[in-house]
Amino acid sequence: MSETPPSQRGHESESEAHQILRDYAGNANTQEETIPGILHPGATGVIFCTDRATANGFSYADPEWANLGQGAPEVGELPGAPARPTGIDFAAFGEQVHEYGPTVGVKELREAVANLYNVEYRQGKESKYTFENVCIVPGGRAGMSRIAAVIGDVASGALTADTTYSEVLSVFKRLVPIPTALDAKDKYKLNIEQLKREIKNMSLNVIVASNPRNPTGQVIAGDDLRDLVHLSRKKATIVLDEFYSWYQYPDDEKDLGKSVSGAAYVEDVDEDPVILIDGLTKGFRLPGWRVCWVVGPKNLISAISQSGSFLDGGASHPMQRAAIPLLDPVRVQQDKVALQRAFRTKRDHVLARLAKMGLPVAVPPQATFYIWLDVSALPAPLNNGLVFFEELLKEKCICVPGLFFDINPSKRRNLFESPCHHFVRLSFGPNMATLDRGLDAIERVIAKHETEGHRMGKNLKRSSTLDAPGLHGKHV
Repeated sequence: MSETPPSQRGHESESEAHQILRDYAGNANTQEETIPGILHPGATGVIFCTDRATANGFSYADPEWANLGQGAPEVGELPGAPARPTGIDFAAFGEQVHEYGPTVGVKELREAVANLYNVEYRQGKESKYTFENVCIVPGGRAGMSRIAAVIGDVASGALTADTTYSEVLSVFKRLVPIPTALDAKDKYKLNIEQLKREIKNMSLNVIVASNPRNPTGQVIAGDDLRDLVHLSRKKATIVLDEFYSWYQYPDDEKDLGKSVSGAAYVEDVDEDPVILIDGLTKGFRLPGWRVCWVVGPKNLISAISQSGSFLDGGASHPMQRAAIPLLDPVRVQQDKVALQRAFRTKRDHVLARLAKMGLPVAVPPQATFYIWLDVSALPAPLNNGLVFFEELLKEKCICVPGLFFDINPSKRRNLFESPCHHFVRLSFGPNMATLDRGLDAIERVIAKHETEGHRMGKNLKRSSTLDAPGLHGKHV
């Protein structure tokens, strides 16, 4: 990420938008007790954005709002895709479906996951996944929490700017998260030789990576992914969040339907310490089902089955049953092709409109449904992500300030010095009509600066939930 000269950075104390962020419970420079013995973890990006949007009049019932901050894809029908699920026949599953499901997950769903991975990534390989290599979990964070709970006293390297996982990992005090930064000058490309040095010099035992990557929209693939997976043979466990694995945008039509996974480069599914996390949330576009999975060596699956018994209790039994037919490889292939066509069209549309506004994206997304937008070329104060976010709320549009993707656990750094300070994340997950409403709002903000620039970033509406964020129940 490009650096701003120190003389031009300013200080957060001079910015109303930044002071509002600091005023949120848990976001100050020092740790605060909410009640005796309880430390507030701070407002995550999704909760902060929801609260600030609500303070500016946001409502899910208001069709004038455009949510370009959402971390979920549109969930309706897509051209050429299989029909969406419309109901669950509980009678077909028998009355036992109303009982608790196994903490490790329903065997039939675990078999379906293993089969899908073997069909897509293990063709021609002797070592295959079985149901014993799969654990069903109620969401990606639940999967990561289960994994973190069984990791010993080690240092871990986080190759992701997604701070949600760094927050999850920090809860488990035996882990010492060590962020590994990537640079826009290298197009956020993984430097495998640098990673090898860090594993050796910092004695890293666990590497956590989001692939494809949120928020930059880049992907580790081919030889780079192979080399990353093979680092597991250096006695380093590799954990890959692969939720965006379907969101690939190849230039050649014949490559449509391909997805990416470290599973393609694992030699022995029970010996290589490679752990994969995915689920129905992003690719299948069913985030509300809360059915996800962890794939890895049998002994790891046994361990996280035990940790799940005291952490989350397992995924919904009927939703697991309903998910089984969705994992049919033929259906999945049809789903992936339709998704990639539809989301590429949306990506290209958003990039073209941004370029016309004078906001070209230097490193366009090759994967995911996010655009990591640098606003530093805009006139002050719109050239920092937090003020840009606040001004966009006034036009009924939501984005996510780049600051929420900066791994800054102690919260001591001047926010203006963050490498993510002049970025925002835009999502092209919503439908096209919503995207255009949001892009129209961005145009209005830029145009308004000509006459009202001196007022921007000032007299912002205050949230009513600064002391207790996250009480609205819904997140953007």
